[in-house]
Amino acid sequence: MREFFTVGGRRLSYLDFGGSGAPLLALHGHYNEASAFAPLAEALAPRWRVITLDQRGHGESDRAESYEREDYVADVAALHRHLKIGPAVVLGHSLGGVNAYQYASRHADRVTALVVEDIGAVVDCDWSFTTTLPRRASSREALASVLGTAAPYLECSFRQSTDGWGFSFDIDDTVASQKALNGDHWADWMAVTCPTLLIRGTRSDELTAAHAREMVARRPGQARLAELPAGHVVHHDAEAQFAAEVGAFLSELA
Repeated sequence: MREFFTVGGRRLSYLDFGGSGAPLLALHGHYNEASAFAPLAEALAPRWRVITLDQRGHGESDRAESYEREDYVADVAALHRHLKIGPAVVLGHSLGGVNAYQYASRHADRVTALVVEDIGAVVDCDWSFTTTLPRRASSREALASVLGTAAPYLECSFRQSTDGWGFSFDIDDTVASQKALNGDHWADWMAVTCPTLLIRGTRSDELTAAHAREMVARRPGQARLAELPAGHVVHHDAEAQFAAEVGAFLSELA
């Protein structure tokens, strides 16, 4: 079910997949939105109630003037307060992964466990792909054709407007967000105290095997690594295996 709430004069949207299970907050990456985690929500039900946020500037949430690190973390905190659900598991992919571990580092009493999908403690992303995205296309099919092999990863964000087909995110906003995401976030990663699962795609162009292993090694007894045959978007490329890894990790916590 899609819901909305207001924080700081902006409206944010989220999908609550419902059920009586324990809460799990999921945070998507750039170019995506809450619906990207629908298959995961289905796979984890009924034991887990998955709630996925359309992060600022994405999906049905309002665009914002700022996309800095603290802005995203504050939105997660606002959603958590709005839901009135108590401590929860937090999962995030890419942009959402950094948001997730930064939220966990600042609100340890609110996060019972953490799942981070294919993003490091040091981020140096390249926004050149973003700047090549088409602003508009004549049809959904034309937009998919221009995107080529990237289309399946972005199609949940396709939107039709009066002047053609584009995305639910703004291209310039995304570049600003990617620039703000870059940096050394080791202090945040090291400040996390809850059990953590780091999932890496073996074909990832974002998180190297060496960096992933260092992240886990620096938090012995707390963090563990799972590597799956996938690219950067592990939950898309290895949907069933991703859900199985997350489910097994959560079952061990229980």
